[in-house]
Amino acid sequence: MTDDQIKKIFEKSKTIAMIGVSSEKKGEDPKNLKRKPANIVMKYMQDFGYKVIPINPFAAGEKINGEIVVESLEKISGPIDIVDIFRPSKETPGFAEQAAKIGAKAIWLQYGIQHEQAKKIAEDFKIAYVENKCIKQEYQKLFKKSNPVFPVLKN
Repeated sequence: MTDDQIKKIFEKSKTIAMIGVSSEKKGEDPKNLKRKPANIVMKYMQDFGYKVIPINPFAAGEKINGEIVVESLEKISGPIDIVDIFRPSKETPGFAEQAAKIGAKAIWLQYGIQHEQAKKIAEDFKIAYVENKCIKQEYQKLFKKSNPVFPVLKN
């Protein structure tokens, strides 16, 4: 996927379903939540105008970064442009199938995540597919948004 293709995904998108956003564990310091990669990325994309819906079956109904956590992609009402995945590579084909079912326009596998079967599902359904790239870093690079890499750690 070229930079121009990725830029078009960003420009045509408003809503991101983010799979793997972390919820607070009992007894955990709430500051730890702000330091988790998916939560950092979620907040960053929100800061630049995207609606980000957190997906976490173990935290459904909780609030993270002002958004109510949803159990699964199928439980989201309304269109989803990008399905952004922060889960192990082996889980991605199932998420790709769910993304196809809900009519997502793009599947994005975060840095270090890739899977041939997920890629094939995206191709079969003509869904834009990005793997092994951080959505936040790509946004920063393409739109020259020079915030610190981990802005939530500055507090």
